[in-house]
Amino acid sequence: MLKGLFGKILGDANAREVKGLQPIVDEINRLEPEYKSLSDAELAALTAAFRSEALEAVADLRADVAELQQQMLSTTDADARRDAETRLQQANQRLRAAEEKALDELLPRAFAAVREAAGRALGERHFDVQLVGGVILHQGKIAEMKTGEGKTLTATLPLYLNSLLGYGAHLV
Repeated sequence: MLKGLFGKILGDANAREVKGLQPIVDEINRLEPEYKSLSDAELAALTAAFRSEALEAVADLRADVAELQQQMLSTTDADARRDAETRLQQANQRLRAAEEKALDELLPRAFAAVREAAGRALGERHFDVQLVGGVILHQGKIAEMKTGEGKTLTATLPLYLNSLLGYGAHLV
């Protein structure tokens, strides 16, 4: 009984999650007219611009990680090696956080570009529910979608975004 009462007062957790993503969807939707006006070449050029922006945002941290990896590999002293491993783990955590931030900042523009490219290439436009699903997948969460809601099209969004850093992206 209390669970039902709390549910009515606070709302469903999933509904709150989706509602919290609405500003991102609104931003993607605001970009649609601008992206529609781009030529195919201009739209394609956005990928290089996005990649450059993402990599530039984390370049210093990537250099720090590479330097620490070199130091760790060249160290023969066990204590110094453990210290280097600890510093490397911390640097990797800082790098991952910076990469997530860079991708989160690119997300609306990248998703808008994918939406426009899909419309041109496939004749299919991502609906808002698919944009929400893409954001949720990008965040590393599970998005449940029913048959016919466009899971395959949804998956193109976070796959594209996460590929901008040059790492592999897998769809399961």
